[in-house]
Amino acid sequence: MALFRSRRAVPLAVVTLITLVMLFSPGSTVPSGPPNIDKVTHLLMFAALAYSARFAGIGVTAVVVWAGLYAAASEVLQGLLPIHRSASVWDWAADIVGVAVGLVIFRAWQAGRGRPATGGRDEER
Repeated sequence: MALFRSRRAVPLAVVTLITLVMLFSPGSTVPSGPPNIDKVTHLLMFAALAYSARFAGIGVTAVVVWAGLYAAASEVLQGLLPIHRSASVWDWAADIVGVAVGLVIFRAWQAGRGRPATGGRDEER
């Protein structure tokens, strides 16, 4: 069972690494695009984090707390570190919406497979 859990955690590790690179790359390396496209990117990153965390067997409460803290910390650090990035409440809001989207998609995927969307260690009762 431990091997099964560790294999299911690989996508979460990969997605976390990708988000770290994306969130903490110097501002000069961030491509420009249409206005507010970065909000879509934030939403998608955190949806992937939430989905992959649930896939790894982490409970809903833990995912919400962990991802919410990660989102807040990343915004604060973007504003403090000398990487020419800025902190944004709106980016954090997009992150939180992304977490909700990822959780909903995971639940729908589980329902489509005929399985309950449970299995995390701290699942709500």
